[in-house]
Amino acid sequence: MSIEKGNPAIIKAWCWFDWANSVYPLVITTAVFPIYFESVTEKEIQFMGMSFPNMVLYAYTISISFLLVALVSPILSGIADFAGRKKMFMQIFSSIGAFSSMGLFFFTGMETLWLGIALSMAASVGFAGSLVFYNAFLPEIVEEKDMDRVSARGFTMGYIGSSIQLILSLVLILMPDVFGMDKGLATRLAFLSAGLWWFGFAFLTWKGLPEIRLNTKTDTGKMLTKGFKELISVFKQVSQKGQLRLRLFLLGFFFYSMGYMTVIYLATPFAQRELHMEAAELIISIMIIQFVAIAGSYFFAWVSSKLGNIRAIMATIVIWTIICGATWFVQDSTGFYFLAFFVGTVMGGIQALSRSTYAKLLPETHDHASFYSFYDITEKLGITVGSYSFGLIEVLTGSMRGSALFLGVFFAVGLIMLVGVDVIGRRAGKAV
Repeated sequence: MSIEKGNPAIIKAWCWFDWANSVYPLVITTAVFPIYFESVTEKEIQFMGMSFPNMVLYAYTISISFLLVALVSPILSGIADFAGRKKMFMQIFSSIGAFSSMGLFFFTGMETLWLGIALSMAASVGFAGSLVFYNAFLPEIVEEKDMDRVSARGFTMGYIGSSIQLILSLVLILMPDVFGMDKGLATRLAFLSAGLWWFGFAFLTWKGLPEIRLNTKTDTGKMLTKGFKELISVFKQVSQKGQLRLRLFLLGFFFYSMGYMTVIYLATPFAQRELHMEAAELIISIMIIQFVAIAGSYFFAWVSSKLGNIRAIMATIVIWTIICGATWFVQDSTGFYFLAFFVGTVMGGIQALSRSTYAKLLPETHDHASFYSFYDITEKLGITVGSYSFGLIEVLTGSMRGSALFLGVFFAVGLIMLVGVDVIGRRAGKAV
């Protein structure tokens, strides 16, 4: 079954998913959980027979969770394409992520450390896994000329929704006495409310987004085999001589996503450890990033209409590289706020444009989930390597500043790959 591209109701339902699940990367992984994890765990943690600085262990936890998604999602995406079950897999992974986020309510400190690590990993797997199938809907429901705008709209709804939920959580966390509780309980209730928000608003997507089933034969005994065949077929298409631009884009995306996603996930620990910023100051910087990102996503969608997608992404990468270099010189919260403004400007742009650019580079196909599994693997492996490198360099140097500076190398390599994509496209008269 195919659907009419450009249907406003379907597009709106698709965008609601950004509104629903964006509370996880903001409230859980960026704003609240890192601060809470730092406060309720010891500075040095004995874990699985080894000793780790607590925030290094947190960085490694992120790495492992995204590695798990990178290993599992290709198989599931092949099955989803064969059986026409993208929406079902979105629901499964979202539920895992939302209920794991709710479960963090029971993480109270060192005595429940295993629970905190296991649930934070499960929430990360649920979030990242659901995005594989969510992103795969974009080329199926939107005309190519509207992809940049719709992708930006989705991220914008995510920024707004997650900001609202964060403000509600902050009211609880910063004024616990008003509600007759201590700060620890208030923070854990924020985890619970974020999971409920995610699960509840996702129903707007489930209600309005159709299941696009191109194959009505869903013999469960053959689904796994067919899933592998589907994946092999997509790999062969990506490997074809005519798909050099797609391969170069994925390679460039691997390196620059390694940079920007690591910055997003580990900016809060950096500000805590290196700048000794208080929780209120951290929240201010996060809100700056969120609201500036709304304008940034639309601004770079406009830039792409003038320069093309690839060159617009290249512009954001240059700014990201400068940001990494500037972290070496930042000494106080004022400087961090300044960086936060520029991070917000390019964060929305690079995320929205990367998603829509990949959709534009895809060959004619019905295997969108399988193709997007390559996109997802690229990003998740990038985050795995990036966050692991960040933690490793901190261990070797004793400072996060060197780690942040080193991320600039990843951006530089990604920029070189995109130059190749741009040159090949323009020579062939197929610039994106």
